[in-house]
Amino acid sequence: MTDDEFEVLDELYFVTPFEQLLEETNMDSIKLVQILNSIYLKGWVKIMETVDDEVPKEKLDLENKAGSYFFLATKEGLLAHNS
Repeated sequence: MTDDEFEVLDELYFVTPFEQLLEETNMDSIKLVQILNSIYLKGWVKIMETVDDEVPKEKLDLENKAGSYFFLATKEGLLAHNS
């Protein structure tokens, strides 16, 4: 796990909107989207349309819609974060 991945996962113990993640991590949006994509592919984060509903994989468009999504670490992500 990279330091950046660790920092992002550190903010995802609760459902968090993209804009709040930008603020909390002080990353630019392009870098944050890249990290979110990386940890999503590892199964460490859920990407959600609302605080309750996950985005179906076939509808996911992180590049263009990241600002409208919410994020939450998965159990696997939390275990990786705490190892």
